[in-house]
Amino acid sequence: MSRPPLYITTPIYYVNDRPHIGHAYTSLAADVLARWSRLAGREVYFLTGTDEHGQKVERAAQDAGEEPQAFTDRVSQAFRDLTATMGLSNDGFIRTTEPRHRAACQALWKALQARGEIYLGAYEGWYAVRDEAFYGPDELTERDGVKYAPSGAPVAWVKEPSYFFRLSNWAERLLDFYEKHPDFIQPVSRRNEVIAFVKSGLHDLSISRTSFRWGVPVPGDEAHVMYVWLDALTNYITALGYPDEKAELWRFWQSAERLHLVGKDILRFHAIYWPAFLMAAGLNPPSRVFAHGWWTNEGQKISKSLGNVIDPVALVAEFGLDPVRYFLLREVPFGQDGDFSRAALINRLNGELADALGNLANRTLSLIQRNCAGLLPPPGASEAGAAFHAGFVAPLPQRVGERLERLEFHAALEAIFEAVREANAHITREAPWALKKTDPARMALVLRELHDALRVFATLLQPVMPGTMARMLDQLGVPEGARSLAALAAPLPGGLALPAPAPLFQKIQNPA
Repeated sequence: MSRPPLYITTPIYYVNDRPHIGHAYTSLAADVLARWSRLAGREVYFLTGTDEHGQKVERAAQDAGEEPQAFTDRVSQAFRDLTATMGLSNDGFIRTTEPRHRAACQALWKALQARGEIYLGAYEGWYAVRDEAFYGPDELTERDGVKYAPSGAPVAWVKEPSYFFRLSNWAERLLDFYEKHPDFIQPVSRRNEVIAFVKSGLHDLSISRTSFRWGVPVPGDEAHVMYVWLDALTNYITALGYPDEKAELWRFWQSAERLHLVGKDILRFHAIYWPAFLMAAGLNPPSRVFAHGWWTNEGQKISKSLGNVIDPVALVAEFGLDPVRYFLLREVPFGQDGDFSRAALINRLNGELADALGNLANRTLSLIQRNCAGLLPPPGASEAGAAFHAGFVAPLPQRVGERLERLEFHAALEAIFEAVREANAHITREAPWALKKTDPARMALVLRELHDALRVFATLLQPVMPGTMARMLDQLGVPEGARSLAALAAPLPGGLALPAPAPLFQKIQNPA
């Protein structure tokens, strides 16, 4: 039975600053899952983009001496450039300053208004410009006479006319939805946090502002602009053609699995406000919202004031794209906080990629070149090889797929490298270099066993390291049309001429 299409999104990134490692991390996770799903034959639409409205952007543009549109054009391009730097395979890139998005936001507003979900009132409360969010008095701390939100952002008392969304009416319906869809919020620890927050009581949500102009005008009352989170969240349906439900891509909202990957700091908006907005407008909520953790840098919290922001572009320039992609998903369980360490990255690159996988491929392919005239031996397996294949290679696609379905990227990679380590043990035990004179038939069997294993490893690692694994599959002689998961069922023919191998990974010889 074929699986429904997958719609996978990153947050749309706020353009008040340059891209950093956190942006690259979320996008990379989405990219790997999208690539894996395509490899498994599943239809995918992968979206990323930029969030460009709000008071914070307006102020950042003023500080830069630019008009807001020129400022957002420039900074949004940096995020678009990041998709190329990180090798992302996104199908769409959305900007909230696009005319199609303005139209979608106003259509959603009208739908909510027509259903009686919006009313005009006035708002007073503690507001953090940096977070674009209001906070209750019980959520604030105070230092040196300044009040701060839980995020650390300073807050100020704001009073202005505002339209409100009747969020207080949705608490019980949200709790019922969470109960009926236990996988909607992941990981479980985050689900528990959201449920506790909703149970504590929801208040009607202010969804417009009159104190600044940089936003989507409220239809019928242009003295107001839409609250930036109502505007921003709508991007996920704008990109699929909303409000035109006959749009070709709309099926990715109507009948696909809809997965939002977000940082834990914006989970409340995606797991409470967004499904309430959608259900109130008569639209499907997302299928899953997964909130990942934050990175520290060598044990320190990352901040501009400390000067320790990690630039993904510089990281890729220094270590190469695929090692960085591998490290970010291998080092820390997705969903937990993690620490970035240069030493850890170098250890992964040198130990797992270069020594374990790269060296195994180079040894195996070099032996085929020298001892088999560069021709792939015919299919077959020794008794030891059959046990190795049955225990570690044949089950690997399913093991990896199950872990990726749960977004356990680190566990999926560990499963692959457990098999890589076993393959290295197999080549050491069998010593095919010594079998050329004593048992050439067994030597050919062993080399074929190793080649088959390497083909599986390279196929499964394509979503994580697409460039390097494409080169590895080239060296293994795997045709471009035979690099899917389904293609693994068909063995390559014996006698296939293989190109001369070349190193796949460059070790860091003298780490600083």
